[in-house]
Amino acid sequence: MGVRGVTGSINQARRRRFLQCLLYASGMTVAGGWWPSAALAGSQARVQSLRTSVDGEVTRLVFDLSGPVDHALFTLSDPDRVVIDMRKARLTGELRLRAESVGPLEGVRHAPRNEEDLRVVLDLSRPANPRSFLLRPTDDSGHRLVIDLQQEGKGAAGSPAVGEERPRSRDVIVAIDAGHGGKDPGAIGPSGTYEKDVVLAIAKRLEALVKREPGMKPVMIRTGDYFLPLRERIHRARQNHADVFISIHADAAPDARAQGSSVYMLSERGATSEAARWLAQRENEADSRLGAVPISDKDDVLASVLLDLSQTATLEASNTLADSLIGELHRVGKVRRARVERAGFAVLRSPDVPSVLVESAFLSNPHEERKLKTAAFQQSTAEALLGGLQDYFSRHAPPGTILAESRRGRHVIQSGETLSTIASRYQVSLGQLRRHNNLNGDMIRVGQILEIPQGG
Repeated sequence: MGVRGVTGSINQARRRRFLQCLLYASGMTVAGGWWPSAALAGSQARVQSLRTSVDGEVTRLVFDLSGPVDHALFTLSDPDRVVIDMRKARLTGELRLRAESVGPLEGVRHAPRNEEDLRVVLDLSRPANPRSFLLRPTDDSGHRLVIDLQQEGKGAAGSPAVGEERPRSRDVIVAIDAGHGGKDPGAIGPSGTYEKDVVLAIAKRLEALVKREPGMKPVMIRTGDYFLPLRERIHRARQNHADVFISIHADAAPDARAQGSSVYMLSERGATSEAARWLAQRENEADSRLGAVPISDKDDVLASVLLDLSQTATLEASNTLADSLIGELHRVGKVRRARVERAGFAVLRSPDVPSVLVESAFLSNPHEERKLKTAAFQQSTAEALLGGLQDYFSRHAPPGTILAESRRGRHVIQSGETLSTIASRYQVSLGQLRRHNNLNGDMIRVGQILEIPQGG
């Protein structure tokens, strides 16, 4: 290799190390890759204990450490395992599972590796998607390595339609993010109400409403009182193939008279800086795809164009979704501004998922703090958000979804539905529905697509 080639390799290595240091500063890891030793230089770290918890479909393991560690993460099958290699680390405590732990985690094993490293193996009862991030010390905790095991979902099987074979349409996926959590309480009201608590209550009510809505499926980003880095929230939405992302918050202001709700989307400036981040991160292979467009094998100019197109479409969709939500929030109470606000919130920075942040009310206003604590206001806010989602998807349902089929005059049969309830929903007679679909009786099956008579 010539001098120029050697210099180029050194510069590329320096850029990659710099990007990795930036990733560490943001609290994220790259699965399968080591953290740069330059960022985590020091003596051998001590792994002091292990804590586990289960919340819904996520099993969380927290390793308490004496300092930050380099680590690599990968999975193995037959049997299913997750392997965590910690560089320059040694075990000084015990790694025990809680007796009440459930989920895919069956056992934890460990052994020294390469004389100075530690390997931890998580034995699983079934496949799971692992995700890791480092947390810095707080007043009551030291360095921690967090491993989240997300249970793998089941893909939808194909289902035949009336008179033909066609793939089953899918639900639209709504990612619901309750802001803050754990050590981050968010805003605190005059009487001591925590933002993290009231927004989680609203998020859970919205989840229940979305679950009952035909053609929609909720994905909760945070289901309990625990901390999640902002980038991890984005990752979970994208990992679950979310069609939209709604982050719920409660505002605060120095002026206690400030009141009303508002809806934000990512600013142009925030989008520009995010584009630069994603293109830089591509060099480190932290993410190689945007939606269905692979960019890892494209040159810088083409990758930039693809990213710009993806972001432009996403921002337009975010603006439309925000408008729909504002229109519905008017029914709940005062809307602080009747237009979409733009800001550089990090949690909105997914380039391929339409994302909005909703400030439900001002927790710093004593009157609105009292409202936020009531079940009635929480429910009304959740219903307004559902109304906004319904309005948005009535015009922008992604192709291949149940809602897109309904918009085309078709209905995809869901579990528990009957022919008579479907006829009632679309305000057509049972006889018309039978004749239009060549049905001799009332026997229908889940996944079957019915053509709905128009003007019946």
